Amino acid sequence: MELAKSFEPHAIEQHWYPRWEDAGHFQMGAVPDAEPYCILLPPPNVTGTLHMGHAFQHTLMDALTRYRRMQGDNTLWQPGTDHAGIATQIVVERQLDAQGISRHDLGREAFLNKVWEWKEVSGSTITRQMRRLGASPAWERERFTMDAGLSEAVTEVFVRLYREGLIYRGKRLVNWDPVLQTAVSDLEVINSEEAGSMWEIAYPLESNEGTLIVATTRPETLLGDCAVAVHPDDTRYQHLIGQRVRIPVADRLIPIIADTYVDPAFGTGVVKITPAHDFNDWQVGQRHALTPINIFTKDAQINEHCPAAYQGLDRFEARKKILAELDAQGRLISTKPHTLMIPRSDRSQAIIEPYLTDQWFMHMESLAKRGLEVVDNGQLKFVPENWTTTYRQWLGNIQDWCISRQLWWGHQIPAWFDADGRIFVAHTETEAQAQAGDDRPLRRDDDVLDTWFSSALWPFSTLGWPQDTWELKHYLPTSVLVTGFDIIFFWVARMVMMTLHFTDKVPFHEVYVTGLVRDAQGNKMSKSKGNVLDPIDLIDGISLEALVEKRTTGLMNPKQADSIAKATRKEFPDGINSYGTDALRFTFASLATHGRDIKFDLQRCEGYRNFCNKLWNATRFVMMNCDGHEIAPAATAQTFADQWILARQAQAITAIHEGYAAYRFDQTARAVYEFVWDEYCDWYLELAKVQIASGGAEAANTRRLLLDVLETTLRAAHPLIPFITEELWQAVRAVQTGHTETGTVMQAAFPSAGDSTAADALDELKSLTNACRALRSGMGLSPAQKVPLVIEGDAAVARYAPYLQALARLDSVSVVAQLPLEADAPVEVVGAYRLMLKIEIDPEAEKLRLDKEIARLANEISKSEGKLSNASFVDRAPAAVVDQERARLDGFKDTLAKVQGQRTRLD
Repeated sequence: MELAKSFEPHAIEQHWYPRWEDAGHFQMGAVPDAEPYCILLPPPNVTGTLHMGHAFQHTLMDALTRYRRMQGDNTLWQPGTDHAGIATQIVVERQLDAQGISRHDLGREAFLNKVWEWKEVSGSTITRQMRRLGASPAWERERFTMDAGLSEAVTEVFVRLYREGLIYRGKRLVNWDPVLQTAVSDLEVINSEEAGSMWEIAYPLESNEGTLIVATTRPETLLGDCAVAVHPDDTRYQHLIGQRVRIPVADRLIPIIADTYVDPAFGTGVVKITPAHDFNDWQVGQRHALTPINIFTKDAQINEHCPAAYQGLDRFEARKKILAELDAQGRLISTKPHTLMIPRSDRSQAIIEPYLTDQWFMHMESLAKRGLEVVDNGQLKFVPENWTTTYRQWLGNIQDWCISRQLWWGHQIPAWFDADGRIFVAHTETEAQAQAGDDRPLRRDDDVLDTWFSSALWPFSTLGWPQDTWELKHYLPTSVLVTGFDIIFFWVARMVMMTLHFTDKVPFHEVYVTGLVRDAQGNKMSKSKGNVLDPIDLIDGISLEALVEKRTTGLMNPKQADSIAKATRKEFPDGINSYGTDALRFTFASLATHGRDIKFDLQRCEGYRNFCNKLWNATRFVMMNCDGHEIAPAATAQTFADQWILARQAQAITAIHEGYAAYRFDQTARAVYEFVWDEYCDWYLELAKVQIASGGAEAANTRRLLLDVLETTLRAAHPLIPFITEELWQAVRAVQTGHTETGTVMQAAFPSAGDSTAADALDELKSLTNACRALRSGMGLSPAQKVPLVIEGDAAVARYAPYLQALARLDSVSVVAQLPLEADAPVEVVGAYRLMLKIEIDPEAEKLRLDKEIARLANEISKSEGKLSNASFVDRAPAAVVDQERARLDGFKDTLAKVQGQRTRLD
């Protein structure tokens, strides 16, 4: 096979991926007695597109899957997507809004048909993008959380939990989105600091013998106050505990209670307790048996439980009116600026309202106990281990889970009500009707389950539960979950609890928690900051104008859009280059440390694109020197160079295995990079040229070794850079075997480490070569000028002579007992050897050259010392820059000493 002159990733990617998929190379392994290895893809939202976090994690999951597949394991990378209740419903509702239609105009069934239509058209975007990244999951097993099998599992779980008493319906406080008019999870609430106010309001005592000054940031909720609270040890108010105050405006009496929740140092040390509209107040209300009063409608207007003058007002209009009336009554004592955390809905941006409503809940305490036990006994491990603490904190302080949502898109709760409000939970309406015992009409609950409910079943529902399938027996527990730290509780912990409860197994043996991909400066990538990178753009490249348009489209603030456009043009004046999939994947792997943050720098992409070019050109060199030439049938390590390259490769393969075992993809990537670039390309290819030039059996053996080492390297690198390794492996195997039909590298055996005892065999030659190059550089010799080398020392060094001639561009190498005493040339010392280039020089001309070099170096030293003596530079410059300057100064001084030594010898 003839390789193209240059590496063109796009054509290679387009060629190989469909061939892999069509040939069934990604399919679930089912070889008898093979070790199972299973990874669950965290199901991305069906509405979504591939972002940098996805691309990063998918690269790591794919690398693990390819690695274990090549080791002969039965692999299953289980793919699928999540129905993403709120996100998907919003997308379709907005499409309808643009046509002047609401979902209520259509009705539930017709609206859901619209959602399914949209899903069929747009729902595969992210899986197409996964294919562009080279992902190799078992696509034939792709699941969707709303498909029939998974929906059956959801219903079965709900019914069982309800019958076990773990699911119940009750009135509780939830995060309420008044725009979407549904409860939302904590993960869907974004808390951000915003400027607000703190109002101090006077509540008159029932006796009219004074007032209590209450500090609040939400005066409109005083309409729902059920008490005012003080700390039991606060001596200012102890005499008032048990008395009552009158709510201004509402003219209602409420008790003064004592609770340790109150911070005496905050405000006046007196707080209003509104159990129906504050989560902390709810807890206080429960402790003191206060009856909560809900003052809002579902769209956050004042309801019938409040004075008529405020009913129907939006919550913030009611705030203005209440403050005005308080001021008129003389009850508004002060208004102070106050920065506070405002909770907003991630989807609608509406301010979240703690809201008292009937919801479905799940008891979590007993499930959490088992979830903690499996960490304690080692059945479940976190990598890095410190994330175990986060997991313990969540489960150790767990609350009951609100599992219902007021949406249409999702798993409709399998519960029916009769006219008397009795509840019948069943698998089907027929079963519910049978429970009711007569023909009374039943109405199904309109609510759907929280998206996280079906996601929590992912480890066993995707494997066929509640049926007792072969996959369930073979692949559960799965091997590892690769996920982000932000969903350890919302998803990871819930999968652990649910899987333990229904299968008595942990869902996975290990949880590898990745860092968060940030920009090169460590900032979180976001649309508002204008620093988002699209992984597909890094693969294909994108023009500057297209990038600017992508980053600014949809921004409502013109100044913000203009600022982002300017910053983008400054950062990417020529747009973004096409790096190809392999370079992007290698970049992700190289960044996958165990740290919390991943700083993504495009310069690394550039560097790893160069690495791919280096590997491509090295393979072309091997092909040109092997194809059509005599090749030994089997390689033997005949020379110290051969022994060395095999030993270094063995070390690299050991490091690669260790990296995968420890989820240190950065170490795996480094081992591949350093062996290919530093050892194979920079040294062995040059040494091989010498051995091939010798002809005969040594040349034939060297060609075989070149091919064998390269072929093994391509197998070792394949999980990280699948496309280029497949293309090159096909070419190398064709020469190795003489056949063009060679199978695929992804099903070839992953290499095992060999003997590494000769790993230091080249160290002496490397030192001698570097010494020769230092001599040439110090004497200012042209690269084209070949000169003789004289070595003082043992005759054994002569074995390096042919290699030194090629590597250091020498005319000849001679070994002597002692260097000429009268020689003026500089000398380098390597162990017991002294090296000198034998060259005729004009002493006076050389003195002038050295004097100029001494002057130049002295000037550089002066400038560097000036910088480092400047306190402003040392204090303000980044530490890395200061360290770099100190290293430059040391280098100048070292070089100056050597040049002055040469100048002294000439005198």
